[in-house]
Amino acid sequence: MTIADFDHLDKESKRKLLYQCCGSSAWVEKMLTVPPAEDLIDLFEDAEEKWYECSEDDWKQAFSQHPKIGDLNSLKEKFPGFANDEQSSMQQASEQVLRQLAEANKSYENKFGYIFIVCASGKSPQEMLGLLTARLNNSPEEEIKIAMDEQNKITRLRLEKLFEA
Repeated sequence: MTIADFDHLDKESKRKLLYQCCGSSAWVEKMLTVPPAEDLIDLFEDAEEKWYECSEDDWKQAFSQHPKIGDLNSLKEKFPGFANDEQSSMQQASEQVLRQLAEANKSYENKFGYIFIVCASGKSPQEMLGLLTARLNNSPEEEIKIAMDEQNKITRLRLEKLFEA
């Protein structure tokens, strides 16, 4: 789909596509108010600007739409168009790494109140486990900022995929 094709869609169709890129209703509604983008760079800038205008609750809503790292079945259910790209390295993860991820995910969620968010593209299962474990040491104030930035990266990748020629 091109940006021009997107601009000609009705509002509800745009809403659904944007929500697949970022699960924050507030972000989607903000994106629906921006003028049509001239190119992908403008769209990325608008998307990032609107993301940073969102509240912590809006960010957490977006986080809640993600599967946990290592939960491939949930990923395929929630984001069928992105399932082959996101967390694709998890298909080669050992049973031990998957167990460790499940335990670390639980600890993370207990500490911060939301699931671990990381832009998983290009990262090995061991690398994601290392990031998750390291980020457990962060304060809640530090971690929400890191998670918000990771969500922004994920949104950008999904927008890029949506508008691939």
